Amino acid sequence: MSNDKTVLISQEGAVRILTNSNPGARNAITPTLYAELAAALADAQDDPEVGAIVFTGAGDFFCSGGDLNLLAKRRELPASERREKLEGLHNLIRALRDSGKPVIAAVEGGAAGAGLSMALACDMLVSARDAFYTVAYVKVGLTPDGGATAFLSEFVSRQLLTELCLTGDRLPAERLHALGAVNRLTDKGAALAEAIALAAKVANGPQRASARIKSLCRQAHRATLEEQLEAEAVYMVESQADAEAAEGIGAFLGKRKADFAALRQRRQDAS
Repeated sequence: MSNDKTVLISQEGAVRILTNSNPGARNAITPTLYAELAAALADAQDDPEVGAIVFTGAGDFFCSGGDLNLLAKRRELPASERREKLEGLHNLIRALRDSGKPVIAAVEGGAAGAGLSMALACDMLVSARDAFYTVAYVKVGLTPDGGATAFLSEFVSRQLLTELCLTGDRLPAERLHALGAVNRLTDKGAALAEAIALAAKVANGPQRASARIKSLCRQAHRATLEEQLEAEAVYMVESQADAEAAEGIGAFLGKRKADFAALRQRRQDAS
């Protein structure tokens, strides 16, 4: 696979690995990352050989958040331009959240500020046991962005959310795991390998059904039961008529392994 300036791209089996490579600044977010990562996610979405995506940071730290040298200069810009630049980050968060293929974050060292937002925007999270997470913004006189408060509110109380945002204190990976936000804890240096193994486990699943499942899981925490029942009904009706269901059910009844990867390739060839 090809490498570029900020996002390194590699592949292991059906797993596409995207690495934010800015290790000299602990992988701080730059405007370059916005376009490159969004493009890499779109390319993975369109590639039939990709079943799942792992997103990580180069070296021993996931992401330290926004580049403060760049942020310091934004006070000189009109509010409209500051908002436009912020939307670059928010569109990246949307791209991570809305990818049709499962995205798994692999975190070493820590995730601060918008780095925390990017990690939590992924569908699943694998973390080294010694890693930490912090909202951090208050320490430099800023307020959270990147969906940090939305993602954190899915699994912590209002009181804990307020404490984390007003103090900027570090939240250990083990605490996040206990709260349900971290899927797997690993020894230091093993997060990427564990994330790839988890991604490989889901990579060969039915692509369209997986995208529907992602959507259901994303909205479940805020939907009413009636809204969720309706969404489940809509997706089940769609899935029952899908070639993926024909393959999956046929494989089960025929006592063989379903080959959803071949379906993805056939759809790509047909297009």
